[in-house]
Amino acid sequence: METTLRIILRKSKIGHPASQARVLAGLGLRRINQSVVRADTPNIRGMIRKVVHLVEVQHVTSEEKG
Repeated sequence: METTLRIILRKSKIGHPASQARVLAGLGLRRINQSVVRADTPNIRGMIRKVVHLVEVQHVTSEEKG
């Protein structure tokens, strides 16, 4: 079973470094309260670690995906 994460943008990227804005764009987050589902990989975990103060992360089970 593939582990996935739901990533929700909770705070604005305004006032934060441009590198963090690029990380959010790489995750696919543009607007506050927007959520995306991504595979739980070391690359995604590293991106989340860079913007952990702006996002909320939840583990998603296979029945919650749809």
